[in-house]
Amino acid sequence: MIRAEIAERGPMRLDRYVALCNAHYYATRDPFGRAGDFVTAPEMTQAFGELLGAWCAAVWQSMGRPDPVLLAEAGPGRGTLMADALRLADRVAPDFAAAARIHLIETSPVLRAAQEMRLRGRVVAWHDGIGTLPEGPLLLVANEFLDALPVRQLVGGGRERSVGLDGDRLVWTTIAAPDATEPGERNDAARAWVAALAVRLVRTGGAALLIDYGHGGGAVDTLQAVRGHASADPLTAPGESDLTAQVNFAALACAARATGAEVHGPVPQGTLLRALGLPERTAVLCRAARPDTARQLQAAARRLMDADAMGLLFKALAITAPGLPPPPGFAA
Repeated sequence: MIRAEIAERGPMRLDRYVALCNAHYYATRDPFGRAGDFVTAPEMTQAFGELLGAWCAAVWQSMGRPDPVLLAEAGPGRGTLMADALRLADRVAPDFAAAARIHLIETSPVLRAAQEMRLRGRVVAWHDGIGTLPEGPLLLVANEFLDALPVRQLVGGGRERSVGLDGDRLVWTTIAAPDATEPGERNDAARAWVAALAVRLVRTGGAALLIDYGHGGGAVDTLQAVRGHASADPLTAPGESDLTAQVNFAALACAARATGAEVHGPVPQGTLLRALGLPERTAVLCRAARPDTARQLQAAARRLMDADAMGLLFKALAITAPGLPPPPGFAA
């Protein structure tokens, strides 16, 4: 399909190429875990989802305990994070658990089926995007969702990176781009998504927690392809690798503030998870675990928090309706 479109219309802009590849990739497989292509934080330790569940319960309290409240996740994978969050809420915040109406933003039929099995009837509805979420106070979490949205790469001089054909082979090339005055990577899709989310929070109240790997601006090329837990060529076997790019958190924060929403962070993931109690929760889990499981839990916690692993590269951004206090982990 990509080759046919390029043959008919000429070189394809990078963001369209990434969008087409990732749409096929996520619609046709479960990419998570050792048998897949990559592992995300919820799959490493149950404590990650539990702490985000506690975060949502605490913010719900600060919102005045609305009942009902939409509890949504964008890019929920297998449903692991939400299942862990709800298990903790059922135990320590039953009023919040009772008020929560679970909505998942997921386009993949394969992953929707996995989420339905994991969450056992607790999902009210699935959505293709933010726009179809029901009205009302909203709490939303998104872990490693924004990095999969398509990027543009401006190379300067009125040109941007694109994908062309050399015979039957996909190759890098450039096309004209009037806005490419300076080199830089732009995630227009992520900025539009965050702006729409922020508008919703301002209108109906609530908060969102966005966690991803990223930077503070100025990146030129962070695109990567991952297949079988190893780097791959983004142009080889399109739709068979996970294509991602680092998130420009400065641009997302600016997009959210422009709507009138309040923005907190970004803060390093390690800082957030320490503030939420990952070391303490891990210690509790380890006391009830077999020695080999305890070692795995400890290793996962270190990987999520340590600066030389995921603790610094991954960052967290909170967006809230005006008037709410700084959420847990973001206090000045």
